[in-house]
Amino acid sequence: MKKKLAFVIPSLDAGGGEKALVSLLGVMDFQRYDVDLILFRNRGLFLKMLPAQVRVLTPGGDYATFGLGLGKSLLRFLLQFKLSLFWHRLQFALTSKTNKHVARAEQHNWKHLSASMATIPGDYDAAIGFLEKSSVYFAVDKINAKKKLGFIHTNYTDMGMDAAFDRPYFQKLDAIVTVSDECENVLKNVFPEFDHKISVLQNVVSPTMIRQLAENGSAPEIVKRPAIVSVGRLHPLKGFDLAVEACAMLISKGIDLQWIVIGDGGERPALEKMIADRKLENHFFLIGLRENPYAYVSKSDIYAQPSRVEGKSIAIDEAKILAKPMVVTNYATVADQIQHGVNGLVCDIGPEGIADGIQTLLNDTAMQRRFTENLAKESLGTQAEVEKFYALIG
Repeated sequence: MKKKLAFVIPSLDAGGGEKALVSLLGVMDFQRYDVDLILFRNRGLFLKMLPAQVRVLTPGGDYATFGLGLGKSLLRFLLQFKLSLFWHRLQFALTSKTNKHVARAEQHNWKHLSASMATIPGDYDAAIGFLEKSSVYFAVDKINAKKKLGFIHTNYTDMGMDAAFDRPYFQKLDAIVTVSDECENVLKNVFPEFDHKISVLQNVVSPTMIRQLAENGSAPEIVKRPAIVSVGRLHPLKGFDLAVEACAMLISKGIDLQWIVIGDGGERPALEKMIADRKLENHFFLIGLRENPYAYVSKSDIYAQPSRVEGKSIAIDEAKILAKPMVVTNYATVADQIQHGVNGLVCDIGPEGIADGIQTLLNDTAMQRRFTENLAKESLGTQAEVEKFYALIG
């Protein structure tokens, strides 16, 4: 008899965790498992990549009304005499506005958000909250399952989350899964009482698929050399403001480069202003989301990752599969993927460090060749991790 699984994630917008989930579902054995995917918002670039066997669900109850704009939501709850939900929606808005720490605001807003959500009907063999915070809380509070797993895709302390809030939820999980050795060590330091149920499951990537897409795709925006490519959400943690500054420094040194960023997010207006203020419109390009970013990475001269914080970067894993010389910043978990001077160049976090790293790599073709050769020798496929996942869900 097939086992029944429920995965939870807010949406399938273009992010590392979302891509990791779609990659995992893409290699699942549907002869053994029936899979439901609960999306808070039924949207995202990766929706079309879901296997046909996956059934997509959305939260029931009053969640759709809760998700409307504040005025519409409050008015509708008032007209329906749902005064408790009126209060929760108001408190949600106030917490979001007054708590400037985004991660903690999401944590402490869960009690308000969850009031609008119904329990998912039926019973499951396993419920998997595939992102930290709300996905995990939903799996614990809103799904009936024999086993419950929670995924943490980032460095817990760097995100600044409230451990006291998470502790009772982690207590109810059968397994806490993270994506790198460094992230595992951080979790075990913060939650030593859960040491026995914290483990590492690497993000699933398919070298064959990535290489085929890179070979068959196009990158029409790449029109000059050298071409730098970065992939990621437009979010302060990804450091694209540092990249804009670094680009300006390199241009001032006479390096007529093109820097392309693939991704979208809330920081776009601020980045666009930075680009205009520094007159980089012909050098630094925010081209938005692309279904096939691999062609851009493959056709670039350097892949750059200017992040302030990462858990384990899927974008770096994919650039490694394409054997692309890269410059990455020295965030806490970088050593899990890049060995400085061997398969990449690790630079200081900041515009000067990024600019110096890129200039060094551009000027050293022997270093570029060494990185490419060493990356080509690495065993980079992670599809075997699926068996470890099967063992976790039992």
